Amino acid sequence: MPLAARLRPRSLAEFVGQAHLLAEGRPLREVIDRGTPGSLILWGPPGTGKTTLAQLVAATTRRVFEPFSAVSEGVPRIREIVAAARERLGDGGPQTILFVDEIHRLNRAQQDSLLPAVEQGTVTLIGATTENPSFALTGALLSRARVFVLEALAPDDLLVVLRRALADAERGLGALGLAVDEEALAFLAGTSDGDARRALTALEAAALHVGPRGHVTAAVVADALQRRVPHYDRSGEHHFNLLSAYHKSLRGSDPQGALYWMARMLEGGEDPRVLFRRAIAMAAEDIGLADPEALKVAVAALAAWETLGAPEGYLPLAEMTIYLATAPKSNSTVVALHEALEAARRTPAAPVPLHLRNAPTRLMKELGYGAAYRYAHDYEGAYAAQEYLPDELRGAEFYRPGGAGFEKKVAERLAWWLARRREQEGA
Repeated sequence: MPLAARLRPRSLAEFVGQAHLLAEGRPLREVIDRGTPGSLILWGPPGTGKTTLAQLVAATTRRVFEPFSAVSEGVPRIREIVAAARERLGDGGPQTILFVDEIHRLNRAQQDSLLPAVEQGTVTLIGATTENPSFALTGALLSRARVFVLEALAPDDLLVVLRRALADAERGLGALGLAVDEEALAFLAGTSDGDARRALTALEAAALHVGPRGHVTAAVVADALQRRVPHYDRSGEHHFNLLSAYHKSLRGSDPQGALYWMARMLEGGEDPRVLFRRAIAMAAEDIGLADPEALKVAVAALAAWETLGAPEGYLPLAEMTIYLATAPKSNSTVVALHEALEAARRTPAAPVPLHLRNAPTRLMKELGYGAAYRYAHDYEGAYAAQEYLPDELRGAEFYRPGGAGFEKKVAERLAWWLARRREQEGA
C-alpha cells in the first residue's frame, strides 16, 4: 500500500489538523463523542483527511462503514448497501454509515435515491467533496445533512505527519534508516499545498530514490515533487473565486494582484478567453468613460490572442491586465444603465414627445409629428435646447460623470450644454 494509505490515523488522537472541528468542545467532536453524528458532508481540498475522518467517525461510534464511490458505482450498489443496513438493523445489529466519496459527482437522480434511507434512519450518510456543496448537491440532500468545512493543512501540521512517517518502522519509513535534512522537510511541508497525501507521496518517492540509509536533501524532495499543479477547477467554486479575485484586483487598481490571479488561472489550465471576457465586461463596468481606450484595449487584446495563441498571446493578456488595473475608474456607465432600465420599467407606456416623433406621412405631419423639433446643427455649438425625455421623466438624470480621467471633460461638456440650455430657454 502507498505510504499515505498505510499511515491513515487509527484514532482521533492520531488525526492531525482540523482543530476547529475536532478540538474538545468543537461541533464535530461533540457529535462524535455523543455517538450521534447524523448525516454529514465533509467539504475540503484534497489530502485533508475527509475519508479518514469518516472512517474514524464510524469506528468511534461503533457503526458499520460502507464505502461508495460516486465515480465508479451507481444506484444498484446504493440499494444493496441500504438493503444490508436495513437487514442489519432488523437483526438488532449496529447502524451503518454510508460513505460517499466524491459525492458531488452524483447526479440528481442518484442523490434523490439516497433520501428515503437517510430520512428513515436506515443509514447515516457521510459525503466527501472538494466542490462547494451548495453548487454540487440538491437542496433536499443538503437540508438533511450538516456541512463541515475542512481546511488545507498548515506546514506545521504537515511536519508532524512527515516526522511520524519517518519514525514509524512498522507502517512508515522508519526501518529504512534515512537521513533527512530539516531543510528538506520544511521545503516539503511548505510546497505540498496543505495536502498530506501529496506530502507523503513525495516523501516516499524521495526515499525510493535514495534507497535504504540514503540522504534526503531539499533537492531530492524538489525532484520528487516535480512540477506543482495549482489547485484549480475550471467549472466549480474555485474557478469563480479566482475569477472574482482577478476582477476585483482590476477594479481595485492593483496590477500585482491582477497579474497573480491571471497567472494562477493560466497555470491551472483556464481558457484565456474566460479572462478576456471578464476583462471586457470590467472595462465597461468599472472604467467606462473615465478611459474610453480601456474597452478598445481589451477587445484588441482578445483579437491579438485569437491571432497569436499561446504562449505569445499571453503578452497581450498581461498588457491588457496592467492597462485596466492602472486605468482611472468609474462606474457611472453601469449606474446610468441600471437607473435607465428601472425608469423604463416604471414608465413602459410613456409616449414619445411629438417633436421627437418621425413624420414619414402627410397625416403624421398634420398631427404635429416632428413639428417643433430643433435641428442641433442650426444652433451655436451644435446644441439646441429641447426636452428629450417623456413628460413623466422630465428632468431625470441617469448618467452622472465621475471625476477621474476623460469623464472630467465629459462633465465640462455637460455643464456647458446645461448653461446653453438655460440661455436659450431664458431667451
